[in-house]
Amino acid sequence: MNNTELTSDQPVDAPEPVSFWEAFRFWLKLGFISFGGPAGQIAIMHQELVERRRWISEKRFLHALNYCMVLPGPEAQQLATYIGWLMHRTWGGIVAGVLFLLPSLFILIALSWAYIAYGDVSWVAGLFYGIKPAVTAIVVHAAHRIGSRALKNNVMWAIAAAAFVAIFALNIPFPYIVIAAALIGYLGGRFLPDYFNGGGGHGKADKSFGTALIDDHTPTPAHAIFRWSRFSMILISGVLLWTIPLAALWSYFGWDHTLTQMAWFFTKAALLTFGGAYAVLPYVYQGAVGHYAWLTPTQMIDGLALGETTPGPLIMVVAFVGFVGGYVQAVFGPDMVFLAGAVAATIVTWFTFLPSFIFIFAGAPFIETTHNDLKFTAPLTAITAAVVGVILNLALFFGYHILWPSGFDGQFEWISAIIAIAAGIALFRYKMNVMKVIGVSALAGLVVSLLGIN
Repeated sequence: MNNTELTSDQPVDAPEPVSFWEAFRFWLKLGFISFGGPAGQIAIMHQELVERRRWISEKRFLHALNYCMVLPGPEAQQLATYIGWLMHRTWGGIVAGVLFLLPSLFILIALSWAYIAYGDVSWVAGLFYGIKPAVTAIVVHAAHRIGSRALKNNVMWAIAAAAFVAIFALNIPFPYIVIAAALIGYLGGRFLPDYFNGGGGHGKADKSFGTALIDDHTPTPAHAIFRWSRFSMILISGVLLWTIPLAALWSYFGWDHTLTQMAWFFTKAALLTFGGAYAVLPYVYQGAVGHYAWLTPTQMIDGLALGETTPGPLIMVVAFVGFVGGYVQAVFGPDMVFLAGAVAATIVTWFTFLPSFIFIFAGAPFIETTHNDLKFTAPLTAITAAVVGVILNLALFFGYHILWPSGFDGQFEWISAIIAIAAGIALFRYKMNVMKVIGVSALAGLVVSLLGIN
């Protein structure tokens, strides 16, 4: 099946059931091509899982996404965990969430080592010179895709517009926008239910990509039904998975040791990541550079650049912080500096992302159990509309910094503009796969860099 949308009177049979290992291969591939920050990553998952493969319906996809948007932590990684869990139980969620991170961790360890040992990763800059403008097109495409499905009446349009103004013009933090949208949705679900019924109202008949494996009215699977006993077991398991490694580091190295302090510091950071990685980066910078001196301000900035140009969530920059801190301080002695950096990066990643898995496994059953209950879905529907405005703001932010990297008074990056326009045409006009767009754009950027055109 191609990516052309079907109207509701053109039903398509559901795809064949997806085995665990087929899903495993997809999640592994996603981990290597999940560029573009949360908006780009969500766009890739939407195109692959909703439109092309039809593993999950649009409505169920957005319902899961809305829950992930209100959690601390990387929403795209949490969304992958959620869908993997919904399809193949706990192990499916673990595989989806871990594989979303693992390629990024390995790549960042390798790049961090090259950076700290040789100080030159210029080939990365060339490769991603082409990816960044393509990501801008992907984010615009995501805003269009989600907006065309979620903004089905004037109320939804108004919420999206208000969210855009709030974040673009008023610089209101993202968590407050989500809270305000949820409150509007709650009140709207009570007093204007027709407008908040899955973004419905008086719009046109729903479009469809065909029947999905997990469709709008597919019964909630047994493992996804909320139970207090399972909820308690997940919380206890999460506490143990956090406490045992931290206690082991404390008992073996001592509380003031670099690795122990990294574990404790990034646990706190993980619980502060409301509003995405950019919201928590000042906290990470203040602690890692100012308080602990694990790395210098220049190294932190360079690490952020590496994090932005590798797959996976942007908050994976913490792996760079961990590697440099462990490597430079030689926590295992001068003869094992690479091992020290790799272990530190792994420890930091574990304590940063463990809460995300607990939030999904503990809370997703409640979200799934309520996916047809208006009093619960109306706030999430309003959040979806607000997210459209936020994504549009992100697209403008990307576009400005990529096309005018030195500001409007500086030089216009016409090659980046050409790549962005070409990527947009490929996505909108020819429905090209996002992965192909990223690959071709990366190749174009590398060629441009090697030829010295930019």
